[in-house]
Amino acid sequence: MAEYLLPDITELKEKDCLYDLKVLEQENFGDLYHDNWSNALCEKRKHLDVLGVGAYDKEKLIGLAACSADCETMWQIGIDVLSDYRRKGIASALTSRLAIEIIKKGKVPFYCAAWSNIKSVRNAIKSGFRPAWVEMTIKPKKLVDEINKVI
Repeated sequence: MAEYLLPDITELKEKDCLYDLKVLEQENFGDLYHDNWSNALCEKRKHLDVLGVGAYDKEKLIGLAACSADCETMWQIGIDVLSDYRRKGIASALTSRLAIEIIKKGKVPFYCAAWSNIKSVRNAIKSGFRPAWVEMTIKPKKLVDEINKVI
C-alpha cells in the first residue's frame, strides 16, 4: 500500500539547512547510481531522473533529493540522507527545495511512500506535502522478496 502526497502551496516553503544545498541536473547524476542514493535515483530508469538537490558537508554529498519524470506533468520525489547526518532537518530541506524547483519548471511535484514507512511520510508532511490518494497493489512473492532482500 502506498500513499501519494501533493504539495500544499500554503505550506511549501524553503527550509533552513545546516549544509549547502545545490541544484543538480541530469548530467550531474552519472556517478551517483549506487546504494547511498537508491531512493532518490533509479538506475533501471535513469532516463527519467531529471532534477535534484544535493546537500553538501564541504565537498561531500550527504543528502540527495531527486525526481523522476514519471509522466509529462508530474515528477516524483525520492530522498536519501547518509545515516550519520539524519535527524538534522536535511531531508525536509532537500524535499521542500526540490518541490519548489519542480514547480518553477512548470511541473507538479509528488511524493510517494509505503504506508509502513512512517519516517518518509513524516518527512513529506514536514516538507509541505499533504495526502492526496492511495494505491494498493499485489506483487508476486519473488518481487517482494527481492525488494526486501530475502535470499
